[in-house]
Amino acid sequence: MVIPIHDVNPLRRTPWVTYTLIAINVVALLLTPASLTTVAGRPGPVALCRQAAFYDHYAAIPRELIRNRPLRLVPTGRVGTGPQGPGCVLAVPSYHKVPALSVLFSMFLHTGWLHLLGNMLFLLIFGNNIEDRLRPAGYLLFYLACGYVAAYGFAAANPGSVQPLIGASGAISGILGAYLVLWPRARVWSLVPFLLFIPLRIPAWFVLGLWFVLQWAYSVGYGASGSGSVAYLAHVFGFVAGALVGLLLRARSTRPQASG
Repeated sequence: MVIPIHDVNPLRRTPWVTYTLIAINVVALLLTPASLTTVAGRPGPVALCRQAAFYDHYAAIPRELIRNRPLRLVPTGRVGTGPQGPGCVLAVPSYHKVPALSVLFSMFLHTGWLHLLGNMLFLLIFGNNIEDRLRPAGYLLFYLACGYVAAYGFAAANPGSVQPLIGASGAISGILGAYLVLWPRARVWSLVPFLLFIPLRIPAWFVLGLWFVLQWAYSVGYGASGSGSVAYLAHVFGFVAGALVGLLLRARSTRPQASG
C-alpha cells in the first residue's frame, strides 16, 4: 500500500476544524490508558483489563448499538483468576451509558500512537480540502455523520459483536470517499514500496481507489492475516457515505444556473 505524505491541491482558507480535530484526538489519547501502555511496551494483565474497562465504558460496541442498551456484564478493570487462568473480572456496569453517544466518543479514541498517527496523517492531507469545500460547520457535520454511518453500518452487519469500535477511521474514510469523487486527478506525493520507499507524485484516484479496494478486500477476509481486531467494514461504509456526498456536491457545482 502507498503512503500519502502531501497533496497538490491549493486551499482558500486555513483548515481550523481539521487542526482542531487532530488536537482533540491527540489530547484524548494522552488521557486514556492506551497512551501509557503502548509507550511502556507490552502491557501486563492489569493494564489490559483497565484498558478494556475504559473502552467498554466509552467506546461504541455493535451489540449495544443494535439493541440500544449497554451490555449486561462489562470488565471492571480488575484482574481475576478463573478456570482458564488470569482474566478480567466482569460485573454489572456501575455507570449509565448511552450507546448512540458512545459512537461520538469512539471517534476520538485510539488504541495507541501508531493507530493515531496513521489516522491523523490521512485527516491532515485530505481533510483540509474537504473543509475548504464544505466550510467549517458543514465539514464538521459531514465528518461526524460519516463516523456514525461507519459505526452503525458495521453494527448492522455484525449485530452480535462485543468488540469495541475505536478510532477516527470511519469518519476519515468518509473524507477519503468525498475527496476521490471531487478531486480524482489531484496529485498526491506518496511513498511507494519498491525495495525501499520511493516518493512519487500519483493521482488521487489511484491512491484512494487502491486504499478502498484494500479495505473492501480485508473486510471480506482477503489478504489481511491477523486483522480480526480491525473493523475494515466500517471503513467501507464510511468511504461509501463520503463518496455519495461528494457526488451530490459535484452535481450541484456542475448544475447549470437559470438565467433571469
